[in-house]
Amino acid sequence: MAKAFRDEEQKRQSRKNDKASHPLGQITLPVQFGTADHFRTEYVNFFVADFDTAYHAILGRPALAKFMVMPHYVYLVWKIPTEQGILTLRANVSTAYDCEREGLAIADAMDLSARMEACITDSKKVPAKEQAILTQEPPRSMTKSKDKKEVQLMIGDRSKTARIWGHLDPK
Repeated sequence: MAKAFRDEEQKRQSRKNDKASHPLGQITLPVQFGTADHFRTEYVNFFVADFDTAYHAILGRPALAKFMVMPHYVYLVWKIPTEQGILTLRANVSTAYDCEREGLAIADAMDLSARMEACITDSKKVPAKEQAILTQEPPRSMTKSKDKKEVQLMIGDRSKTARIWGHLDPK
């Protein structure tokens, strides 16, 4: 199953940005929820990856199925059946919000980095002649002097103009 997961993940990533991400390895760890007198422990297989995320570990559907978790995402509550009864786990809304915000910031930074890299790659394809910075156009003939300018008050009627002077007396 791990090989099928890796192959499918590799195909998905290579289609996405031609840079596939490969897990560094796998590890099986005991995961325990609850308190000393009311708990449930299961062994969960984790894929180890070198990613910048707001989380230390992510429990996927197989792990949730092992614990038979009944999640309620609106209230951030999990209900897990145990030998002692139903175990209820509640999350902190502000912590979840902070993790979500940090995760979005990391994703935006990674996306910006990828777009900048693509822009640099594209700019290297442009010939050097096309990369030259154009010089500024010379002043147009309509502007006769920097000191005085005539402006038509009525479009098309040259008899009604105003003269604007550049050097006026401060008084």
